[in-house]
Amino acid sequence: MPADLHHLLIVYTAYVIAAGSPGPSNMRIMGVAMHRGRRAALVLAAGVVSGSIFWGMMAATGISAILTRYAEALFVLKIFGGLYLLYLAYKAGRAALTSDDRAKEAMSKDAALSGASLYRRGLLMHLTNPKSILAWIALMTLGLGPGASTHTLVAILGGCAVLSVTIFCGYAIVFSTAPMVRLYRRARRGIEGTLAVFFGLAGLRLLVSRV
Repeated sequence: MPADLHHLLIVYTAYVIAAGSPGPSNMRIMGVAMHRGRRAALVLAAGVVSGSIFWGMMAATGISAILTRYAEALFVLKIFGGLYLLYLAYKAGRAALTSDDRAKEAMSKDAALSGASLYRRGLLMHLTNPKSILAWIALMTLGLGPGASTHTLVAILGGCAVLSVTIFCGYAIVFSTAPMVRLYRRARRGIEGTLAVFFGLAGLRLLVSRV
């Protein structure tokens, strides 16, 4: 097997595992898909995908590698990311404690959010996560072996971009199907409560972790 192809397979496998495993972005897409439907979830997913591609390009150009040498930059990103996750935990927790009638009213108001607002939320979630930077640097390290060509770099970015769209938009599509929407309506409080706990723990872990 050619070295470049071997490196690409390693990178693609690592990316699928990293992006496909449950995380703040996936959990948020799932919640929006069940709450607001497919279109809204796809817009949110587009923001997440954009953030992922952005960090991929930064890693490819070496800028994010430079960021890892400056603790202050990563520290600021970590604080913003942790606080944003705690904010999501607060919103999910408040939704879990809201009665069904009030939840319907809140949903109608939430439905007024523009696509741009949802896109920004997805983008912000990914850009403020320093783990995304480090993950992309690790992927580039895996994929770009000694003497790696420009074609390999392009293949890494292009392939991971396709995988990113497939994974995040796949979450949006699957969890916006009728069975999932019915599940959300029946178990709304439990789902929102689970999201609140997940986001809260993820936010606290990010704030107290050493990046």
